[in-house]
Amino acid sequence: MKLQSVIILSVDILIFLIGLPANMLALYAFSTQISVRPSPTAILLLNLTVSDLIFLAVLPLKMYEAACDMQWNLPHYVCTMSAFIFFCTIYTSSLLLMAVSVVRYIGVAFPVAYWQLYRPVYPIVMSAVIWLVSLAHCSIVIFIEHHPSLSNTNSTMCYEDFSPKQLAVLLPMRMEFFVVLCIIPLIICVFCYLACIWILYTRPGIPQVQKRKAIGMALGTLAVFLVCVLPYNLSHVAGYFQATSPQWRYYTLLLSTLNTCLDPIIFYFSSSTFRISMCQSSSTPT
Repeated sequence: MKLQSVIILSVDILIFLIGLPANMLALYAFSTQISVRPSPTAILLLNLTVSDLIFLAVLPLKMYEAACDMQWNLPHYVCTMSAFIFFCTIYTSSLLLMAVSVVRYIGVAFPVAYWQLYRPVYPIVMSAVIWLVSLAHCSIVIFIEHHPSLSNTNSTMCYEDFSPKQLAVLLPMRMEFFVVLCIIPLIICVFCYLACIWILYTRPGIPQVQKRKAIGMALGTLAVFLVCVLPYNLSHVAGYFQATSPQWRYYTLLLSTLNTCLDPIIFYFSSSTFRISMCQSSSTPT
């Protein structure tokens, strides 16, 4: 087995063993919270947890692929299904990260308006739109693999080793993914969380300990986006200009996989932190 396959298999196994129980615990926590008080943040975080669990559900297929030295020995339709779900959940997570940042910014910056709009229908619609956008974008996997003029029947790999015809369609689409599903959500996240940090730092009436906790969670969330989401999407840019799919893309995908372990830890603890900050902000005179 090649060193690359060993690294991918080892990291995937470790992330699966950590991420599955962590997300199951988060699923229980957010489901319980929603049953008592369906807050917008909790609904979005529940969707994020479900996305991570779906991702983890197909991860054993990626482990099997790595154990076979990145050769695909299962039926072709299983490859298409696993790749479609794999990438769809990655982008759903990044869009949900953006949505959570927007909700928290509104809660901190406009607490009165936030409580007036405190209805489950808004985050439910937002989540549905995010899932649809992600599903629509990632349908390119099905198109590339099964369109009669593009399908590469000679490849023994799963959604790799693309033909020139496939790359001609795929590389521009990946560039669009980079802009729409990565850079725009990243810019929104950076703005929202930096604005939250500034507001919490300058607003009186919020204890320093609570400020530090909320600021730490905001920076932690941004770190997750920068470390787990951005590198993989940068491989799209490199691939577009190199007219090929870069080999180091495998390792950036491992960082995206790591996201499933970090999400439940950061958001479980940060949800209460921001909720307290929003409550205290709404009671502070402006």
